[in-house]
Amino acid sequence: MANSAPDLRRELLDAIGVADPEQLFEQIPADHRLRGALTLPPALRSEVELERHLRTLLARNGSAESHLSFLGRGVWPHHVPAICDELAQRTEFVTSEWGTPASDHGRNQAWFEFASQLGELLELDFVGLPVYSWGCALGHAVRMAARITGRRRVLVPADLDPERRAVLRTYCEPPETRSHLTIELVAVDAETGGLDLADLERRLGDDVAAVYFETPTSLGAIEGRAAEIAALARGRGAETIAGVDPLSLGVLAPPSSYGADIAVGSTQPLGIHMNCGGGTGGFIATRDEERYARQYPTLQVSIAPTRVPGEHGFAMALFEQSSYGRREEGNDWTGNSVYLWAVVNAAYMALLGPQGFRDLGELILQRCHYAARRLGALDGVRIRYPHAFKELVVDFSGSGRTVAAINAALLERGIFGGSDLSTDHPELGQSALYCVTEVHAQEDIDRLADALQEVLAR
Repeated sequence: MANSAPDLRRELLDAIGVADPEQLFEQIPADHRLRGALTLPPALRSEVELERHLRTLLARNGSAESHLSFLGRGVWPHHVPAICDELAQRTEFVTSEWGTPASDHGRNQAWFEFASQLGELLELDFVGLPVYSWGCALGHAVRMAARITGRRRVLVPADLDPERRAVLRTYCEPPETRSHLTIELVAVDAETGGLDLADLERRLGDDVAAVYFETPTSLGAIEGRAAEIAALARGRGAETIAGVDPLSLGVLAPPSSYGADIAVGSTQPLGIHMNCGGGTGGFIATRDEERYARQYPTLQVSIAPTRVPGEHGFAMALFEQSSYGRREEGNDWTGNSVYLWAVVNAAYMALLGPQGFRDLGELILQRCHYAARRLGALDGVRIRYPHAFKELVVDFSGSGRTVAAINAALLERGIFGGSDLSTDHPELGQSALYCVTEVHAQEDIDRLADALQEVLAR
């Protein structure tokens, strides 16, 4: 490495006023430091050997391409049209993050199309550029609600996805900080998977900033009492935040129709591949009211006519309230790692159109319900929430087998079984969350059902 050359190394040390690099590590306890030689494999002698070595390592992995996968739980297998990949690689978008005014104009138009199409899907007019994930979108939305109401308590479902809850907990900050928000869990109805309204009423108070719920929930259940939840929250002056899967909105009512004030969710289903560590953007949307607009931490793109009749321009709005405009004085910290995905999301939504979303939503429902019938007919198997979209809680408790053992047996047959819920949700027993989308043909579901029948009979 260039900086390891003796002269450059000395120059670096002189610049920071250090005689020996060991001085930089004095604060590390001695028992935390390696003593002796670091055991490493022999150095590879050529690029050819390196490539062969890496391919050998990668060949040990099983992927959703080599296996039939029913894993979801936050990142889902969906068909990605080829045009989405083509757009994601276009240099006009890849290199125009903060480029010339000309590149900004085209980029801003693409971002505006993302916001306008997603707003039409949600029936909410004000949509920010995406943040890192659904969990981040929820964290921002909760803090928005706290600033709007001046309150410090937040109610969320007890079965909220653990990863999403952990991100939310980070956004709510530790109890020792001035900006701490208290998270309180609301019980879930064991039969429907929706919120327990009696418990929600008990917990609602004049100090509650927001009530958050999801439909479909993180376990796939469809919330049938969304309007009642929103009405209860509104009655106590709290904001209603709804988490939604955008692909469900071709068949389920949009958040605005049942009284949600803020909507959040994932952008990954909108034309983004399942990536390791990326592609899990989150959206935030509200009504076009100033009290909401002033609390957004994200970038906004607006459209306005120019002095030339019939011509329009696209530019940033409310830039000064973001961390880009005011740094630590902004509403919240936000970042741009998913802005390129917003361009892809816009292309995906334009390709589907209103009828495409309806057709896709119906197809996912049909295949999900077919899977529920096939798996629910197996001995010792129970489907927890039959009214579900895209994900099913499959309870194997009656079979006497653990999810871990079942998944190991399925893996031997080239199948990734459902995500094991037994640790995060012990109240569900030996249950797994199975994801079924448009990429799963009837033959795939039949193959899974036959394999499970064989595994459970052993």
